Formats: sequence, structure tokens, C-alpha cells
Amino acid sequence: MGDYKTKTSDYDYFLPKELIAQTPVEPRDSSRLMIMDRETGALRHGVFTDILDELEPGDVLAVNNSRVMPSRLLGQKEGTGGAIEFLLLAQKGNDEWETMVRPGKRAKVGARFEFGGGLLRAEVLEIMEGGNRRVKFTYEGNNIFSVLEEVGKMPLPPYITETLEDDERYQTVYSRELGSAAAPTAGLHFTEELLQKVQAKGVKIAYLTLHVGLGTFRPVKVDDVTQHKMHTEHYWVSKEAADLINEAKRTGHRVIAVGTTSCRTLESAYIPGEGLRECSDNTDIFIYPGYRWKCIDALITNFHLPESTLIMLVSAFAGYDHVMNAYRVAVEERYRFFSFGDAMFIRSGKKENG
Repeated sequence: MGDYKTKTSDYDYFLPKELIAQTPVEPRDSSRLMIMDRETGALRHGVFTDILDELEPGDVLAVNNSRVMPSRLLGQKEGTGGAIEFLLLAQKGNDEWETMVRPGKRAKVGARFEFGGGLLRAEVLEIMEGGNRRVKFTYEGNNIFSVLEEVGKMPLPPYITETLEDDERYQTVYSRELGSAAAPTAGLHFTEELLQKVQAKGVKIAYLTLHVGLGTFRPVKVDDVTQHKMHTEHYWVSKEAADLINEAKRTGHRVIAVGTTSCRTLESAYIPGEGLRECSDNTDIFIYPGYRWKCIDALITNFHLPESTLIMLVSAFAGYDHVMNAYRVAVEERYRFFSFGDAMFIRSGKKENG
């Protein structure tokens, strides 16, 4: 792998606990923005609304319009009344879901649980590799999603310990497609008004869908990055989004991924020489230094966990030394980190035609 950093410990950094953002800022677009030049690593500091000055007519913002499910369920074991917590991770068909369960000892195969006073019931079908449970749900009503809206809670990441006053603050303003276990957090900084200003400037918005899995938060447990196995996530690219992105590439304008999920979708679906097509597929793409980029030209992202696949992706895009320096500066400048934290824009200059 040449000089590329492939030890997981290379992606560690010192982060004071008080810099982990516990609550979102108001308004959304008042968060801070670190602007990095991808080529030189030079840094500037501003606020998120400054993104307007960084965008140029003809650029395309690729955003993930997936919506977080209220997939955290608190209930009781039938018969004993023992407390149980479920976290729905992925639909496996016919009301069967892969589910994270705590405490696991109460969830043996055949165990039954109820939530919301019996509005939703569950039976454990199998213990999956890694300890998650395959669970069959039963309920009154048309579909499980309407029941979840009634009995489920928002699945905030484990490092957020404060109560969220308004569940919509863990959704992007353009979220539409229900199915994520976590928010595509780079998009949380956009307001409706800012998006209108972006479009008024001649910037197009391409809506992609990737349902974020909890594997997003799964630590890399191997010493050698190249041995890490990524979780699988489902994505869709519409014809409209594909056309916008192909046109930008054809005319020499930039494709700017809003978040690592949009980035992974585009890099999974884009075929060099052919471009992007309408498609629906699964991806387990793992992007780390040494990766050869196919589609994106710039990236808006938050500040990610040490030793995570996300900081490895950002390092692949902007260079390991540039990114680790930026994180050191972010700590010194007291930026806010993780899901409700501040943002970084990794910019490249406007591309030449062709």
C-alpha cells in the first residue's frame, strides 16, 4: 500500500469529552465550518452559511434524503415483565428485522416481547453472527412503520447522553425516505432557507437515498485497516439524480457530496467512462487511503470518531496528514464533534472542462 497509513491506531486522536456535542445548535446553519483546501491542506474558519460563498453555479450538491426511523423500542418480556431494549437495524422481509437487543440474555430463540402496551409484539427467531437477533414482529394496522411512529423512540448515537427536545433535529430538512438507523449528519446543517439560496445561485441538488446502518458507529477492531469488513447498506439513485451528476461531470463542474453516505453511494454506483445510472443496490464499499476516486470532487462532512471508517474515508479524500492536522486544529479551536457537531468543507478548485 505504499506510504498509505493502514494501521487502525494511526487514525486515533485526542478528543476532550466536553467537545462531543450533546445538543444541536440553533439555527441549524449557525454551526461552525472549517474550510480545507484539498490540495494544500490550508485551513480557514467560518460559519456554515459561508458554504454559499464556496459554491459555484453548475456545481451539484449530492444529498442523502433518507429519514431516520424511530427504531429504538423499550418494552417487556412476556411472562416475566423483564425490561428489554430493541434497536431495529435492517429489514429482512415480511416484518422480520435484524435487531440489536439489550440485555441479550433475555432474548433467547423463542422469547417473546411486547412494546407500547401490546401495540407491537416480537418473537426472537435466531441469534445471528455477532450477537444481533433476527426478530419477527406482529401488530395491528397496515405496516410496522406507522406503529413505530407511535411506540418507537429516536435512536441517538451512544455518545449523546442528553435528551433530544425535538426529534426533527435528528432529521435533515430534506429527509423523505424512511429507513435509516442513524442520521446522515452532514446534512443537518442545512435549513430550507439556505437550500433556497444555494439553488438561487445556480447550484443543483441531487437527491440520493442510502439507508444508514448502525455499522456507521461500529469501531474498527482489527489492527490492519485493510482487514476490516464493512457493513452492507441499501441505496437508490434516481434517474433525475444520475442526470444531474452526469451533466456536471460532462460540463466540468463539481460534484459535492454532502456527507460520507452520499459519498459512498456515488463512489459505489459511478462507472468510469459510463457515468451514473438509475439503480438500486447494496454497498459495503470501504474507502481508506489508497482508494482511487471516481466521482466526487468536494466533500461536506462532520468531525468523526477516532479510529472510525469515516475518518479513514476523509483521509482518503484529503490526505492523511492534512486531515489529522485539521482534527488537531479543530480540538485546539474548540470545534464541536460528531453528530450534532460542526462541519468541514473539503474543497477543490473548479474543474476545467473535460
